Amino acid sequence: MNKSKILLSLMLCGLFTACSTTQNSPTSSESSQADYAPEPSPPPAAKMTSAQTTSAQNNRVRSEERLGTKWGDEVSSHVTQIDLKRMSNNPVGETQIRYANKQFSGRSINSISLAAGKISFSVIDDRGRILPLYRDGQSYYLAANDGQSYQLRYSNTSQQTFEIVASVDGLDVLDGSQASRSKSGYVLRPFSSFAIEGFRKSNSAVASFTFSKPQDAYAANNSSGSIQNTGVIGTVVYELKAPKYYPAKKTNDGYAPAPNAFPAD
Repeated sequence: MNKSKILLSLMLCGLFTACSTTQNSPTSSESSQADYAPEPSPPPAAKMTSAQTTSAQNNRVRSEERLGTKWGDEVSSHVTQIDLKRMSNNPVGETQIRYANKQFSGRSINSISLAAGKISFSVIDDRGRILPLYRDGQSYYLAANDGQSYQLRYSNTSQQTFEIVASVDGLDVLDGSQASRSKSGYVLRPFSSFAIEGFRKSNSAVASFTFSKPQDAYAANNSSGSIQNTGVIGTVVYELKAPKYYPAKKTNDGYAPAPNAFPAD
């Protein structure tokens, strides 16, 4: 197993083929257009289902609706570096959220379930209020507003320890370089939660995530970034090699235990 700090190069190859046809010229100058086979009629336009129409509308973002995330105010945020290995180089969960200044369609949800339901991922504002997401098939969308600050919140309801590798606008939230699944991330302990509040500046502070116009985004003003990648938030989850946590059983402190409807289970 590689440590989470080791970069993993992923190479994708595409194979394209082309074919050509040859059309012979007519041998007689007297041949008319009627001598040739008529061109086939174009197929009737395919009708889009309501679901396809919704997806097309969600993915169609006008230039004036596009947003990015700028380098916001400094926020105190302390971290400690530790060295843990991944159980596998294959993530146990991955998702992306597209955001823009528009009203998306789909089912309104509060959070995204990751790692077989062990992790809950949501986007919240500075007051801790959940920003509604919209699910359309396997895609997720967030209606954002210019100038609004936000945080990425993760909650672990299991005994396992996970690593959260997050990106905003194609940039790694830890070092500001081009995002990669092989980058190091934040450790999410068993039965715990944390919020990523911004791009990390040091071990003690971050620059808050704040929605902005694409030209003001950190990605557009960073040599590692690109304005073309603004408007997307990514999360990849890995399980880490760490002892499973078993919470201590609570005592009754001398009080009668609560009744159990199914005591044999």
